[in-house]
Amino acid sequence: MIVEGVETDFRRQMSYSDYLGLAPLLSAQKPLSTVHDEMLFIIMHQVQELWMKLLLHEMDLAMDRIRADDLRPAFKATARISRIQAQMGAAWDVLSTMTPHDYLAFRDHLGSSSGFQSWQYRACEFRMGAKSDFMLKPHAHDPALMEKLIPIYEAPSLYDEALRLLARRGIPLPPDVTERDWRQPYTAHPAVEAAWETVYRNAERYFDLYELAEELVDIEDQFRVWRFRHLTTVERIIGMRRGTGGSPGVPYLRAVLEKPFFPELWSVRTRL
Repeated sequence: MIVEGVETDFRRQMSYSDYLGLAPLLSAQKPLSTVHDEMLFIIMHQVQELWMKLLLHEMDLAMDRIRADDLRPAFKATARISRIQAQMGAAWDVLSTMTPHDYLAFRDHLGSSSGFQSWQYRACEFRMGAKSDFMLKPHAHDPALMEKLIPIYEAPSLYDEALRLLARRGIPLPPDVTERDWRQPYTAHPAVEAAWETVYRNAERYFDLYELAEELVDIEDQFRVWRFRHLTTVERIIGMRRGTGGSPGVPYLRAVLEKPFFPELWSVRTRL
């Protein structure tokens, strides 16, 4: 069927493919073996990296708006982050169709490459507050990546910005929470739990802070789902083998699953 009025000659105009850069995007899949399932492995991880790029983009906006005490656009960004994370979690369902036999047929072609080396994933963790100078080491060989990661590593996390907002709103928090060494991983503090308890017990007075708390819980909830699906997919495909690049594999994924990003937002529920 010919649709009148629809442009068909793009020799002098930008096309859909031009706008999206589809030529380089769709040519970026370069399997190193002839094994059918390597294409799935490559595309799945490339898609995850694209989602992480958008997640970081939205997280930057959320943090900027929290710093400005402008929470309505921050909530739009945090809601989008949760939905991005849901997409990332669902992607493991596709990879889980790969059997150990399928994966082992091309695994040797991966060499020392590993998802452990994803700088965007590391940036996501740093933004969430999981700071570790050790986690900078896989990227130390690349000055351009370090130039991107170090400012994120040295800056307040999403949770730090939320706590600083609470303090600016007059909810008591000590300086060792609101003006600490941002390079250090966040550790739970009783004063922070008390601050969130104040917000939850006075939800009508602090409704936007109450909503912020629940948005943060949504983000961590989805991050846990993503990590759990990652863990179970890896265990399903390689069992307890070490990962490529020497990463610990399942034991490491299981350990990080138990580490909360926003601990008081979970512990405070016992006190309410």
